[in-house]
Amino acid sequence: MKKNRAVALVSLLLMFALIAASQTTYQPKFKGDPARSDSEANALGYMRTFLRAQKLYKRKNNHYATSLLELVHTGTFTRRMAATEQGDYTVKFTPHKEKDTFEIVMIPKQQDSTHRSFFSDQEGKIRADEQSVANASSPILRAD
Repeated sequence: MKKNRAVALVSLLLMFALIAASQTTYQPKFKGDPARSDSEANALGYMRTFLRAQKLYKRKNNHYATSLLELVHTGTFTRRMAATEQGDYTVKFTPHKEKDTFEIVMIPKQQDSTHRSFFSDQEGKIRADEQSVANASSPILRAD
């Protein structure tokens, strides 16, 4: 009888621990952090690093990079960042060589309120969309 109570108590404690772990709220990484989850924070960090690398690349080469591999070792853009699979997100980079412009979209593998899609171009404004793939007409990302 005591063994059954002990097993029931341990099971109950484990259940509460799992519930508590699944309901943890996102802890912002810096003041004004607009991310809603760690996955979003990673995606936004990727975009900021990419945008900074493109700016540096253009300053040095008088045009934007036309592939992710061209950005490797520009600023803090690494070879690993040239992969289009980045955690819970897929990177879609579209260069427009003839216009010297580009677009980048971070598409979540599962879109929901904590996995929004993000878009930016050579202007550097990051835009977000919770319902579909973000684009140039999506709202500019603001801190929540």
